[in-house]
Amino acid sequence: MFWAAVVVVSGAEITNFAQQPQPYGLWPLACLGLLSLAWLTMPWDPTAPLPRRLAVLPFLGGMLALSLLSSYNSTDIWLLLALANCTFVFGVRWTVVMAACFVAFTFVDTLTYPGYTLLGACIQSLVVVVLTVFVTGLASAVTEARRRRTETQRLLGELAEAHQELRAYADQVRELSVAEERARMAREMHDSVGHYLTVIQVGLTNAERFRDKRPEQAWDEVAQAKELTREALGDTRRWVRAMRPLALEGRTGSQALAELARTFDGTGIEVQFQVCGPEQPLLGDTEVVLYRVLQEGLTNVLRHAGARHAEAVLSFSDERVRLRIGDDGHGARDLTKGFGLSSLGQRAEAAGGLLVAGNAPAGGFELLADLPVRRR
Repeated sequence: MFWAAVVVVSGAEITNFAQQPQPYGLWPLACLGLLSLAWLTMPWDPTAPLPRRLAVLPFLGGMLALSLLSSYNSTDIWLLLALANCTFVFGVRWTVVMAACFVAFTFVDTLTYPGYTLLGACIQSLVVVVLTVFVTGLASAVTEARRRRTETQRLLGELAEAHQELRAYADQVRELSVAEERARMAREMHDSVGHYLTVIQVGLTNAERFRDKRPEQAWDEVAQAKELTREALGDTRRWVRAMRPLALEGRTGSQALAELARTFDGTGIEVQFQVCGPEQPLLGDTEVVLYRVLQEGLTNVLRHAGARHAEAVLSFSDERVRLRIGDDGHGARDLTKGFGLSSLGQRAEAAGGLLVAGNAPAGGFELLADLPVRRR
């Protein structure tokens, strides 16, 4: 629409030129055409080279001279566009200086024009002031919008980079949490298995010493060593199961928990694991606590519940994640928490959640962990 209006006004000027005699001949019209073509080469970017940006000055001067020596109304349009260009490439301060020169030129030109009075010159200058303020304000708004868009794009880029770094840090924290947990469990496994092996060694040494003089006592030592070996093997298997990494073959979250549940296949209980709600990425410590709760809960079902079926349900909401483990066993006669559940309860509280254990109303034992999805 804008360029259509410019074409219409320029066409009207050419028609007016053809109908009325011109004191200066054809050269004003030729100059108007050349200046209009020069306009197409002028930059609108403040980062353009200075010589190109300075092109607005001769353009503005040429249009002022052309408006003084001719009766073309289209020169006023080009002068306003030149002020807009000045706002884009030099800023409002220099535009105000040029606008003041433009208004002063308009006032003097109108005052010296035949038939115009001082009042008419003031009115004409006021119109020019209003137009220049409007054009400068509009150009300033566009410039500010462009600057903010550039700044927003830069901030979005930085935010995307920061997000990638945070995700990398979260992965590192998860790996460190898993490594720390595995190191702690390795120490506990060393102490536990080392104790069994020490007692077995002492028992077999006694059996070797008693085999001739007291064979019955020697066989008792062998039977005790055999029982201790079975217990040590069971503990070792449980430790190995518990020490499996959370990121098992690239699996985390519900996939890692499902893999842990599948390791109880063939133990005599049927374990069902299911996920409710859209899964969300979890904090490293939250993931570790859920993993240990499932491991401890299913191990207790296997050792104490006398159950044939166990169910683990992982539920996600916007702010919380819950893991419920239930079985069809006989429940617990003594609801006092053992060391394992007490330790897990403390870890759940440290992660911003809680751990509840007790007999279920429908029978069996139930273990519930409620933890935050993200840290506040």
